[in-house]
Amino acid sequence: MPPQSRTDYHQTVQSKSQPQLQRQYRWKFVWRNIFLYLLMHAGGLYGFYLMFGTTQWKTIFYSWLLLILGLLGTTAGSHRLWAHKSYKATLPLKMILVIFQTLSLQKYAYDWATDHRVHHKYVDTDADPHSSRRGLFFSHVGWLFLEREPEFVEKYNKMDFSDLHADKALMFQKKYYFVFFAPVVGILLPAAIPWHFWGETFENAFFISTMLRYCLCTNITFLINSYAHVYGTKPYDKNICPVEVPTLTILTGGEGWHNYHHTFPWDYRTGELGKYRFNLTTSFLDLMAAIGWAYDLKTVSKEMVLRRAKRTGDGSRELDEIMANSGHGHHDHDEQVWGWGDTDMTQDHRSYVDIHNRKYD
Repeated sequence: MPPQSRTDYHQTVQSKSQPQLQRQYRWKFVWRNIFLYLLMHAGGLYGFYLMFGTTQWKTIFYSWLLLILGLLGTTAGSHRLWAHKSYKATLPLKMILVIFQTLSLQKYAYDWATDHRVHHKYVDTDADPHSSRRGLFFSHVGWLFLEREPEFVEKYNKMDFSDLHADKALMFQKKYYFVFFAPVVGILLPAAIPWHFWGETFENAFFISTMLRYCLCTNITFLINSYAHVYGTKPYDKNICPVEVPTLTILTGGEGWHNYHHTFPWDYRTGELGKYRFNLTTSFLDLMAAIGWAYDLKTVSKEMVLRRAKRTGDGSRELDEIMANSGHGHHDHDEQVWGWGDTDMTQDHRSYVDIHNRKYD
């Protein structure tokens, strides 16, 4: 089967992946979230304006560094470690990731990870907290402005998050998030450092290093929820909405191979195409593995990737000749899992997993 053209792809999305919805959704606004989001973005826009004035280059470089660390806290911490259990981390690495994740100001990592597990388990259904079937704006940010749907609450309450409750670093951040982590680590300290150490004005430091950083980090992350569920190819599973978006991979530190990720959520690399191909997070985790702080890193075997691409892909991935005639069966939504440890993982899934830097604890 030849790869889909861009036109064919959009027709597929419209006719299969995103049918017209019949139900009426609740419109119960969470005005606090709307107000805070608008306030932070107004501050971010002002920070963008200030960058072209008297702001020192050191402040801009420093703010960019904080942005990268915040993204790493989300991708390596909230996402690949706590949401998907795609690797394990020592306590020092967990605490570093807690600090980095706080810089994203996307609430505490426990909340991020639990929501994300439900998202993967029930992707693009009414139980998905940011289903792309409800439109690009909703999946990007609108879901934060509304109360959760009953379907989400029902599925959330039935899922087992005991492994997250047992994580001391995660629970420590959750307990002190609103009294210490968010106000001090996420807001005040990033602004105080350039003001104190190299004499930046507090106005510039606050609106660039805190407000603009928050806006960029949040919207870059949210592009995966929205854009990466609509515009792209589906080399591994054509029956789900998530797609491959290479440009987002560069922006997000390796998260743009989204069709692969939803097909194999336990792979710590979140993508197949090259170990470090635009994948800053994988590079970071491999460095942590080299010093012994990250271990039991899980990957998917080449054979399983080829079998799955042949069986359910859209044909946009070139298959090895030896695998071209292998693989049968079908795919449905029941195969969706949130990551390593999901009770719905099949023995076939487990048998084709490679675990690197294995430790027994």
